[in-house]
Amino acid sequence: MAEGLTARATAVAILDGVLGEGRMLSDFSGGHLAPADRARALRLAETTLRHLEPADRLLDKHLRKSPPLTVRNTLRLALVERAEGAPAHGTVNAAVEITRQGGKRTAHLTGLVNAVLRALPDDLTLETQKLPRWLRQPLVHAFGRDAVTAIETVHAQEPPLDLTLRPGFPHPDGDLLPTGSLRLRNPGQLSTLPGYAEGGWWVQDAAAALPVKLLQPQPGERILDLCAAPGGKTLQLAASGAQVTALDISAPRMARLQANLARTNLPATLITADALHWQPDAPFDAILLDAPCSATGTIRRHPDLPFVKDGSELPNLTTLQAQLLDRALGWLKPQGRLVFSTCSLLPEEGEAQLAAALTRHPSLTVERPDLPGIDPAWWTPDNALRLRPDHWADRGGMDGFFMARLQRPI
Repeated sequence: MAEGLTARATAVAILDGVLGEGRMLSDFSGGHLAPADRARALRLAETTLRHLEPADRLLDKHLRKSPPLTVRNTLRLALVERAEGAPAHGTVNAAVEITRQGGKRTAHLTGLVNAVLRALPDDLTLETQKLPRWLRQPLVHAFGRDAVTAIETVHAQEPPLDLTLRPGFPHPDGDLLPTGSLRLRNPGQLSTLPGYAEGGWWVQDAAAALPVKLLQPQPGERILDLCAAPGGKTLQLAASGAQVTALDISAPRMARLQANLARTNLPATLITADALHWQPDAPFDAILLDAPCSATGTIRRHPDLPFVKDGSELPNLTTLQAQLLDRALGWLKPQGRLVFSTCSLLPEEGEAQLAAALTRHPSLTVERPDLPGIDPAWWTPDNALRLRPDHWADRGGMDGFFMARLQRPI
């Protein structure tokens, strides 16, 4: 049996689920696998998705007709592994064995798989994968072609891992970013890292840590974290000494938030409810609304997204975002502040939402506090923050985000 066959075969099955059934990588549990095989399978699937279209262009030169999806995914995986430097012998043998074990659907194509993979050149290089048309066109219009190409270049790379640190607690060694997040390369098993057991840090992309920094929570303030789960921002708010209420509609995601609070020994009041129907018993000093969105800013960590989504959900999402924003503004004390954020690259979920909110609520002001580590170029003319994956590209990039801090009048 070829080395790593279980992980490779699982990776092919994951690709079948994403590309054939429209399933997200997060739907894959892999509970039956050894942890090492599960981690490797996910990494192989993610890497293949980051290079899928360039891999297809190379494969199609050696295919007279398209094989069944499972066989194509087996070829894609082997080709991408080869391009990443894996030995040709092992990848070819594994691909042939996976095809043989597929039974009547694929076993008769082992010869094809063997021939195609052996026909590939030794010096395989893959071009950068472009975003799908429904996403690329509006981004080119918003940011320019060069910026989108830079974003795509970052998307092709495996992202580093970012941690949000609690002062005074132990933490691993890593690259301290200008905004205070700690960036790790190849961190290994997280539970074995310094500070994990003490709750000294949690995993959170450097960009995702900035909405709370923009809100600037103060000890003792009554703060609502709206759409809170899985809770990285809740932990930030609680660590600041604020009195935090965390609300989310999803009970399973709130269970994850409860577990994160337990590990870090941080306090928060958790409420599982629909924000469109829930009503607080008193107004808040500050509110963080990290609204449901297309998540197009997180493609560097979720390379399945361009293949599962097509933009058709955007009208409903933008309507929901506006509804949540209007409700949340009504829960603020006079002179209270609200940070609206989305992990989206699309202006209609960011810049356009802010402009529409200011039209509906002309008495609001957009505040621009001084934040350490923020490049002045990231601020928009409207005093919002627009973050893109190509920011800090030489360090591994960051997630795409839009965020703005709004203040109610007296």
